[in-house]
Amino acid sequence: MPEPLTPLARRLRRDATHAERKVWNMLRERPLGFKFRRQQPVEGFIADFACFEAKLVIEIDGGQHFDNAEDAARSAKLEAAGWTVIRFWNVEVHESMDGIYDRVAEALRALKHVQQPPHPADDFQD
Repeated sequence: MPEPLTPLARRLRRDATHAERKVWNMLRERPLGFKFRRQQPVEGFIADFACFEAKLVIEIDGGQHFDNAEDAARSAKLEAAGWTVIRFWNVEVHESMDGIYDRVAEALRALKHVQQPPHPADDFQD
């Protein structure tokens, strides 16, 4: 049975912002070894990006999110349900995709319940 938020999530995927598209292009090929879904219903909210294996939500925020109490409450509810939420501003996405990648990788490493994939260089050690 589809979740009630599914039609809205589909529309948000279709109408993604430029910043969301850039982040999705980074995450979609699983360079960090984890599957992310975009505009995904999670705990009654639609997350910009969600990794169910790691219980990590990534939000990309524009100016309308500045000092937004609803965003803080949403993050608190997700975290109470066991999710980790990290947020990036659109400007961060446009200025430093390497920084975004590093912070997502760092968040995944910090999650103790996640089994990290082996580094490719490990295959060449004796």
